Amino acid sequence: MDLPIASALKDRYELLPRQMKVAARWLLDHSTEVALLSMREQARRAGVPPATLTRLAKRLGFDGFDKLKDIFADSIRCRPESFARPAEGFLVRRKAEGDDTHIADTIDALRGHLMDLAQPSAVAVLTAAAHLMIESRHIFCIGLRSSFLAAHQMHYVGSLLGSPTILIDRIGGTAHDAVRNVGPRDVLLAVTVSPYSRYTMQTAEFAVSRGAKLVVLTDSELSPIAKLSEIVIRVRTELPSRFHTMTPAFAAVECLLELIAAKRGSRTLEALAVNEAHLPAFDTHVCPTIPRCAISARVQIR
Repeated sequence: MDLPIASALKDRYELLPRQMKVAARWLLDHSTEVALLSMREQARRAGVPPATLTRLAKRLGFDGFDKLKDIFADSIRCRPESFARPAEGFLVRRKAEGDDTHIADTIDALRGHLMDLAQPSAVAVLTAAAHLMIESRHIFCIGLRSSFLAAHQMHYVGSLLGSPTILIDRIGGTAHDAVRNVGPRDVLLAVTVSPYSRYTMQTAEFAVSRGAKLVVLTDSELSPIAKLSEIVIRVRTELPSRFHTMTPAFAAVECLLELIAAKRGSRTLEALAVNEAHLPAFDTHVCPTIPRCAISARVQIR
């Protein structure tokens, strides 16, 4: 969220009482909902009493919560219509019974989350992260439990593109060995969402202590790991159901990979060609791999 109020919340976050911290995270992570929902409904979703939202607003210098809500509403009106409409439609839609409705609600939520990645602020963050990775000696990737898929995708496809990726996966208890030589010329991509992984946090702290740059893919700018990072890529995880989604995190990694492929230019084509030549020796695929000329047509070289 690119509002002055966001900076104020971040600056004062550690000084807030526990329930106000919960409320502050709700404001930062759900700017569209803040603009559209009643204070009582927001309090219910955040898990705090309505009075907590009022006290937080006054702590920030507003007469009441409605004045604070107006700031968020103004920011929504200033967005391109294509960003606001899916989220608004999802929020005001009446719940109905039936499998088709549950699926439609889920797809609507995912559409809104993915469109957040196309906002100029998100594009700038992804571009900066890709540039950092291009310049690095190694790209260490870590993500545990539900976050593993996004970290693995960064490692797997990144290696196909010729990027020096290293996956920290804890297989055989050797995870600590993977970061033995991490240093100032390296980047660690850490993927973690609430409830945050303790081991991911420990690994990030170690890498930063050795001078590595930290890129965090997480669900909140106030997550414990965010304060250590060079760059925070924030993704939404909530769904109409109780479990969370990792689709936006996976999509953010795909965007990073697209940017890295384009920035590497001809080196991307060379790395893909080497991999393409290697796979037939092991009869890896049932169908032939894509010809190099087809790959060349799909990769934009800068």
